[in-house]
Amino acid sequence: MESDVLSFWKKDKTFEKSVSNRSDKDSYVFYDGPPFISGLPHYGHLLGSIAKDLIPRYQTMKGKRVERVWGWDAHGLTVENRVQKKLGIKDRKDIEKFGLEKFVQECYAYASETSAEWNWYIDKIGRWVDLENAYMTIDQAYMESVMWVFKQLFDKGLIYEGVRTSLFCTTCGTPVSNFEVAMDNSYKEVEDPSIIVKFKIQNSKEKSLEGKYILAWTTTPWTVPSNRGLVVDEKEDYVLVNNEYIVAKKRLEHVFEEFNVTNEFKGKKLVGLGYVPPYDFYEKNDKDFKVYAFEGMVSMEDGTGIVHSAPGFGEVDTEMGRHYGLTMMLSLDDEGKFI
Repeated sequence: MESDVLSFWKKDKTFEKSVSNRSDKDSYVFYDGPPFISGLPHYGHLLGSIAKDLIPRYQTMKGKRVERVWGWDAHGLTVENRVQKKLGIKDRKDIEKFGLEKFVQECYAYASETSAEWNWYIDKIGRWVDLENAYMTIDQAYMESVMWVFKQLFDKGLIYEGVRTSLFCTTCGTPVSNFEVAMDNSYKEVEDPSIIVKFKIQNSKEKSLEGKYILAWTTTPWTVPSNRGLVVDEKEDYVLVNNEYIVAKKRLEHVFEEFNVTNEFKGKKLVGLGYVPPYDFYEKNDKDFKVYAFEGMVSMEDGTGIVHSAPGFGEVDTEMGRHYGLTMMLSLDDEGKFI
């Protein structure tokens, strides 16, 4: 029955007639949010596609002319990665050797070869949509429309320049979205060492703590050269151990096997203290290398109850650094190497 209905629709051009026999003076405009051109349909696409079919059908039944235009998302890392594999290109330097213009044309050619499998799936769920005249995000008309919209926002003062953290592909030398990472199956389980670093207190208002060491914990040791601040919970209890090391009281037995508590105080006492940075070869400002409190950043479930912060690495660190005016650490190049 399914095949018979599909066959009848195609032979009779039922979908096309549902558009052409209605006045273009009473239109309901529908453009499909495009899937990546490099991927195959999955459950999420089909679920959304069925919902997208219901609304235009309903508007058609109300007498409106609904030209349902399919679209393809032809930009992004997924297309580049497919073309890189095809050409045997490993990284951005190889792309530049190959020639940026030639590489762009290869990507354009790849994006133009749309997957016929989509047509089969869209037919099988009974959806009416114009696949033959689909728009593509690499079309000049599409890009000009996007730039027009951007200019309207700019003219209204709604665009600002800033810095944000993003997932980054060191092979292509470009930021990527969460979705692009998921599409490219780039997740893998790895084991990274977490470390505890001691930071010597100096130029502090608390003379009793001058020269003592704050023990800070991090799961990203490679960000320590970019350290700009330490973060505590000002409401929690902290202790001075063996008259030398400072940790959160709740983490004491997790950090030390043997210990002698020589002082106890609230985290608020640590806020504002200065310390000796582990590295000093980057530029700094007068807000850097101090102890701060920032809500939601410190956990008493792991580590020392004190964390190191490197604004520019990770959303929370960046938000904290922006809040206090710390130096934004842009200390890696496009290949993920220290500059």
